[in-house]
Amino acid sequence: MESQKQFKRRFSFEFFPPKTDQGREKLQTVRDRLAEVHPDFFSVTFGAGGSTRDRTIETVLNLHSQGISTAPHLSCVGGTRESIAELLDIYRESGVNRIVALRGDLPSGMGASGELRYANELVAFIREHSGDTFNLEVAAYPEFHPQARNAEEDLKNFARKVEAGANSAITQYFFNADSYFYFIDRLEKMNITIPVVPGIMPIVNFSSLVRFSDMCGAEIPRWIRKQLEAYGDDSDNIRKFGEEVVTRMCERLLAEGAPGLHFYTLNQAEASLNIWNNLGLANRDKISF
Repeated sequence: MESQKQFKRRFSFEFFPPKTDQGREKLQTVRDRLAEVHPDFFSVTFGAGGSTRDRTIETVLNLHSQGISTAPHLSCVGGTRESIAELLDIYRESGVNRIVALRGDLPSGMGASGELRYANELVAFIREHSGDTFNLEVAAYPEFHPQARNAEEDLKNFARKVEAGANSAITQYFFNADSYFYFIDRLEKMNITIPVVPGIMPIVNFSSLVRFSDMCGAEIPRWIRKQLEAYGDDSDNIRKFGEEVVTRMCERLLAEGAPGLHFYTLNQAEASLNIWNNLGLANRDKISF
């Protein structure tokens, strides 16, 4: 973990682009609450195959104009070099300086991945088109990508993204801190020393968490799963237990050198803010974890 301790810590929150006017109003309220804790940036997701392209652009530009840096997710799946270049130009002209560059998922029924197949190709294209305009974030998978053939190949894929020009990484969420520490150790042995920020998923709804985790390959440790199952429909105790578990994990991550936290908010403020406050991050410049 020594390589991670050299970096200035940064904290961020992730949103998805809303579909309705009501969703936009809700996101604005959530954004305002989270803006009060002065995160380093927000990020906004990009739907499978670019399915939320216009809504992502609208959400990013709206949030970015309100005074906190906002990073769009950009996927190469289903896109052309021309369409990706168009997005890059829009963001550059709007003052956006950070992009989360991802391979992305193919939507159901789509057979072709597009002109760029992998995230490292997208990173290389962004550098070719835009130079150093953007700080490029890429995805990292401490528990390994669900489609990876094996652990070694997954690490090599991550290395390719770094070699292509990635500045830093955000991990898939996890609930086992050891998986993150082991991942960092493996990167250090490969002389890869970019910041790798843990992605944090607050536990609010058990069935939703299981569904998300099954899709993305994130493991829910058995002891957590069994306790959540035991609560049944008791949403209050699910939230309290989840808050305690995730807070303790974040405390350990920060104490042992993680260069920040990235919260997957699901367009909700309360769960992330509760963990934030438990960690004392309101005074983060004065805290030595």
